[in-house]
Amino acid sequence: MTKDAPAAVGRVHEFITQSGADTVGVGRKLARLLKPPQLLVLRGDLGTGKTTLVKGIAQALDAAEPDEVTSPTFTLLHEYDGVQDGRPVKLFHLDVYRLEGERQLETLGLDELLTPDALVLVEWGEKFKSIRKRATGEIVITSTGGDARKITVTLKE
Repeated sequence: MTKDAPAAVGRVHEFITQSGADTVGVGRKLARLLKPPQLLVLRGDLGTGKTTLVKGIAQALDAAEPDEVTSPTFTLLHEYDGVQDGRPVKLFHLDVYRLEGERQLETLGLDELLTPDALVLVEWGEKFKSIRKRATGEIVITSTGGDARKITVTLKE
């Protein structure tokens, strides 16, 4: 189910999924909505499917197959080369859960990642003011019981 609703902060898209496969499918749909350069905060509790959603985005961009996309919890950053609308696109998937401050965040070189052809998806980015300030939108995933999820995407205009 897809529901689009206007909001003061930008375009809002809502999706309901019943399984991990559904969440990958929503990721494939989202890839069509995301236009570089973009920095999105991925919000959701542990295990809600943030990385699962990225699997679908990567697949839609021909950047990686879903089973090749893993959480960057310990490496902090995964980079994928893809194609969108016939043009090269870089997909950066970050997980800043383990970082404790802005100084540690600076070592990732976030500014260097934000190139005109980049989609930067940051799990736990809401922890950092500098990421929230630069974000062009956010994706919030909430569990609605069992494997069901509500995915709310807000893109700034």
